Amino acid sequence: ASGLAPVDVLQVSGLFDEVVIDAIDDAIDAATADGSQALILQINSGGAIASADDMTALIQRVADSPVPIGIWVGPARSARLYGLPAQLMGVADVTAMVSGSRIGHTGRLVELEGGATVDFGDAADRLRRDSLSFQDARALGALKLDTPDVGVPTIRSMVAAMDGVEVDGRVLDTVTEGVNDEGGAELQATLVRFSKLGLVAQLMHTVASPPVAYLMLLIGLSLLVFEFFTAGVGVAGVVGAVCAFLGCYGIAELPARSWAVAVLVVAFLAFAVDVQVGIPRFWTGVGVALTTLGSLALYDPLPGTSLRIGWITLLVGIGGTLLTFVVGMPSMTRTRFATPTIGREWMIGELGTAVGDVSPEGVVVV
Repeated sequence: ASGLAPVDVLQVSGLFDEVVIDAIDDAIDAATADGSQALILQINSGGAIASADDMTALIQRVADSPVPIGIWVGPARSARLYGLPAQLMGVADVTAMVSGSRIGHTGRLVELEGGATVDFGDAADRLRRDSLSFQDARALGALKLDTPDVGVPTIRSMVAAMDGVEVDGRVLDTVTEGVNDEGGAELQATLVRFSKLGLVAQLMHTVASPPVAYLMLLIGLSLLVFEFFTAGVGVAGVVGAVCAFLGCYGIAELPARSWAVAVLVVAFLAFAVDVQVGIPRFWTGVGVALTTLGSLALYDPLPGTSLRIGWITLLVGIGGTLLTFVVGMPSMTRTRFATPTIGREWMIGELGTAVGDVSPEGVVVV
C-alpha cells in the first residue's frame, strides 16, 4: 500500500558482537532518517560475545529509539534468543515469536537510564534462569502481541499483526483495505524493506562464530606448516596467512581459553617435527593428543547456552588434521626432498669406475 509509511526489517543471526551492535545502531538511524513507521529486528541468536557494557548500551538505544521497534524471533521453529540479547524483548515496543522458538537465560536484568526498564512481566524470574516456549511466553505476558496459537510464522504476519498497535501515542498503520485487479476488496500491506549485514561485516561476523573461527585457525596453521616445507612463498602460504588471521580474529572475539589456543599452536609445532623427517612417529601422536585437548576445551560456555564445538565440526577439524599430518604431509615431504629414483634399472650389470674409495659407500661413474 503506497499510501502507508514503510516498515524496515533487519535480519540478525548468530552471536551478538560489535558488528551486529553497529548494524542495529545504523538500522535505527536509517529508519528514523527515512521516515519508516517501524523497524523490525528478525533475530535468531544464542547469546552475546560483546561486552556487558556494549550490550547494555544497545538495550538502552532500543529503549530510547525514536522509531518503534519490533522484535520477531524467527524465521525457523528452531530459532532462539538467549542471554543478554533476549533482554531486548523487554524494551522493544512490539515482540512476537514463531511457534516452536524459545527465549530466555537472560541473567540479571540490566539497569537502564531515564526511567526505562526491562519488563517481562510475570515471566521475568523464569526467563532469568530458564527458557520459555512461545506458548509459555505468551501465557506469562512476556510478549507484546496478542497472537493465536500458531504464533507469528512470517514477516508478513508480523507486519499485519502490528497494525493498530499504539506506541507512545502513535498508532501503527501497516495494513489498509484496497482493491485487487478484479475490483474486489483486499487487504494491502505497507512496503517492507529488508536489510542485512554488508559483505565485509558479514564476513567478520561469520568468522566470529565458534565453528568457523576454530576451523579457520586449524586450516591456517596447517597451510603455514605446509608452506614452511616447500620452496618459496606460494598460494598455500598466502591462503594460510589469511585463514590464520581470520581465525585469530574470531578467537579474539569469542570467549576462548588462552591456554587451549596455546595447546593448539604447540600441537602443530609437534606435527612439524615429524613432517621434517617424513615419517609419522612419536611427535605426530603428541600433536593429535594436543589438538584433541585444545579443541575440546577451546571455548568457555556462555551463560544459559553452550559454546562448545559441535561433534561434526570436531570430526572435520581433528579428522582433517590427522589425515593431513599422518598421510598428506609425510608423502609431500618424501616427494619433495627425496633423491630421484627414476631410470636406474638400466645400470644393473654395467661396468662402473670408482671415483674414490667405496668403503662401503662412495661414488661410481657409469
